[in-house]
Amino acid sequence: MPTEKIFIQSRNNQKIAVLLDKTENQKGLAFVMHGLGGFKEQKHLQAMTEAFLEEGFTVVRFDTRDSFGESEGNYENASITSYYQDLEDLIKWSKDQPFYQEPFYLAGHSLGGISVGTYAERFPDKIKGVAPISPVVSGKLHLEKKKKYNPERLAEQDRTGWRINESKSKPGLIKKLSCHQFKEDLLKYDLIAEADKLTMPVLIIVEENDTSTIPEQQKLLFDAIPGNHKELHIIKGAPHTFREPEHLTEIKDIFKKWIKKTN
Repeated sequence: MPTEKIFIQSRNNQKIAVLLDKTENQKGLAFVMHGLGGFKEQKHLQAMTEAFLEEGFTVVRFDTRDSFGESEGNYENASITSYYQDLEDLIKWSKDQPFYQEPFYLAGHSLGGISVGTYAERFPDKIKGVAPISPVVSGKLHLEKKKKYNPERLAEQDRTGWRINESKSKPGLIKKLSCHQFKEDLLKYDLIAEADKLTMPVLIIVEENDTSTIPEQQKLLFDAIPGNHKELHIIKGAPHTFREPEHLTEIKDIFKKWIKKTN
């Protein structure tokens, strides 16, 4: 079935752009979420979406506000809280749609990873499986890592109050983020602290060369999750955001095997 684009309203009366891929005789429902400054059409999100579709699932992707997709907001104001609230609002909207089905799957990359993980910890009974991909696992640990690996850049950001860099997904686009506001919000979140709530199947994937959400921190989260319903995969030779065809193929394959196993 063709992909359908929809615009819904957030709790702040701003529009959120949604892509809906419906499957006939669906086996289940999955929500897929991008990371900081991302957008719903990114290749790694498409790979996850294809895996769910091929296994008979309806898939909902969306642009958070305060990013660079088609939703409203300003990237300068981006935070885990604003991204997480959009996820909640999307799921709330979905409850009134004919395709809605519980329990459902959640998958998210980076900031989307900590968002879907947080939702799963707060509402475990609604979740069939959760896949935080290269997630920020803890605001405190994330900032400590930056102090260790990027002290000069962090000092510059603290001095100016801004994190400025060029988008790799949209070359030529300059991303400018309010650092102080973002860091203050970041410290409110920690997946490890309540990892015992992750009682559903959990799939963690991280890039071997990830310098943003480093594999060592993913292992801390993995070890904190109880039981044997968890998987951790490290993609060799990949950076924080998957773009190379071989890495995208590997992600899709891992997802398909995980969906078959858990569904």
